[in-house]
Amino acid sequence: MAETAEYPPSFGSGLQQAHATVEEVGNKGFNLMKMARIGLPVPPGFVLGTSFCAEYLRERSLSPAVLGLMKSGVQELENVTGFQFGGSRKPMLLSVRSGAAVSMPGMMETILDLGLCDSTLGGLVRLTGNPRFVWDSYRRLIQTYAEVVRGCPPGAFDRVAREYLSAERLDNIRDLDTETLRSLTGDYLDAYSAETGSQFPQQPFEQLKGAVEAVFRSWESKRATEYRKLHAITGLPGTAVVIQLMVFGNMGGTSGSGVAFTRDPATGEDRIYIDFLFNAQGEDVVSGRHDLRNSEKLSQTLPAVFREIQMVRRRLEAEFKDMQDFEFTVQEGKLYLLQCRRANRTPWAALRVAVDLVNEGVLDKESALRELEAYDLESISRTVISPQSGSSLLSTGTPASIGVATGKIALDIHSAKVNDGQPQILVRRDISTDDIAALAKCSGILTNVGGRTSHAAVVARQMNKVCIVACRALSISLEARSCAFDGKVLREGDYISLDGNTGNVYAGEVEVTTERPSKLLETVGGWKSRGALAN
Repeated sequence: MAETAEYPPSFGSGLQQAHATVEEVGNKGFNLMKMARIGLPVPPGFVLGTSFCAEYLRERSLSPAVLGLMKSGVQELENVTGFQFGGSRKPMLLSVRSGAAVSMPGMMETILDLGLCDSTLGGLVRLTGNPRFVWDSYRRLIQTYAEVVRGCPPGAFDRVAREYLSAERLDNIRDLDTETLRSLTGDYLDAYSAETGSQFPQQPFEQLKGAVEAVFRSWESKRATEYRKLHAITGLPGTAVVIQLMVFGNMGGTSGSGVAFTRDPATGEDRIYIDFLFNAQGEDVVSGRHDLRNSEKLSQTLPAVFREIQMVRRRLEAEFKDMQDFEFTVQEGKLYLLQCRRANRTPWAALRVAVDLVNEGVLDKESALRELEAYDLESISRTVISPQSGSSLLSTGTPASIGVATGKIALDIHSAKVNDGQPQILVRRDISTDDIAALAKCSGILTNVGGRTSHAAVVARQMNKVCIVACRALSISLEARSCAFDGKVLREGDYISLDGNTGNVYAGEVEVTTERPSKLLETVGGWKSRGALAN
């Protein structure tokens, strides 16, 4: 269904199920509608279509029609949930996410926790009985709104956070107690005023309006523009905006947020590939700035949720006929799906997934061959370190790709962009999608923190770059232009090698050999010779 001035396309339990096109509502909105129709646990929401982005970028303001859609959409959510946006007794909070017709992971903006303000705090505390969660959510909204909507640099908020963490002798804001978070939030409000010259908006609909405008503007951001250029994405009017009921991963030990791939996107193996962070919101996972080593505890701590995730991955592949990645939140032991999309993968994984899906009866051979048309099958290979290499092992991280990359160490985006034509390895504490131009120029990426499913790791894998994350022995000194691995110091410009197959990091150059997926190629060749693809 197309949008009208009275009713935006919606999805989720209790709402009229829309049948809009992916061009109208974007990939994220379209897939949410599909998941809701097949009965998967999707929080209800509605979509402002892609055409409104083009209109906004042309006029630089939201039209009365869009404002009307926002108000009617919010009212519909209030009707089906029993919550009230801006209400003092049962406040409803919303998320605002981007979603173009072609998925662009991490290239545009997301704002969570909208609707929190001084007048709704008390109601949310009474509703949840969890004041710590409420203050944590409020401080997140203040900083995100300042950075995304008002364009403030994160420095002022980071300084305040560091002061509190130093005083409490902690490493992570998520470990602060309730009263400290309350005090921190007050200082965040002061920082917002100092940075913007105005008070944090206390009217929820004003917050929502600012967030929608920011998401529309992010279509023209440097990273989004660079991504479309790199992937030859043209002819799209802009991004849709998905407005959805908030579910919360930061409500305690039985809550959290995660990203999962239905299969291994590096190798194509049929196994769940998941990053999960307890007591966290989704941005903590996909930002690439957090330690995700507790992911394996999900199956132990919340076994029923883990079994449901395993069921979800099969349902998604059966419905979409392809490997998917999906973002999810667990709120006090209940699973919610926030999006799914065709999973980016290495060429090696693409070949294996196509063959396996045909063997499993999920995909027919004709469709599999069409999926593989985007790849040069004769060039699919992966490098592995030769047993005779004798290289000096520095450390081991978490592999997020396959293959081996050797190059000179580059410690920041500028060094990666300005090179002498030699291969380079970008070595950072973390990476984000802001680094996309540098990612495109480097042979590999190594980080101290982050997960395999962060937006930047997903993009690196799509580019077929070797990527290793969470190398905890790594420390970096930008002042000295050096990095160290448990005391072993290397300078910027020194050679380093990454083994994406194992996660090992080596000093200097390594000897490699090349492997080819011969049996998989023979299978696909047999399909072609038997005329599987109808012309």
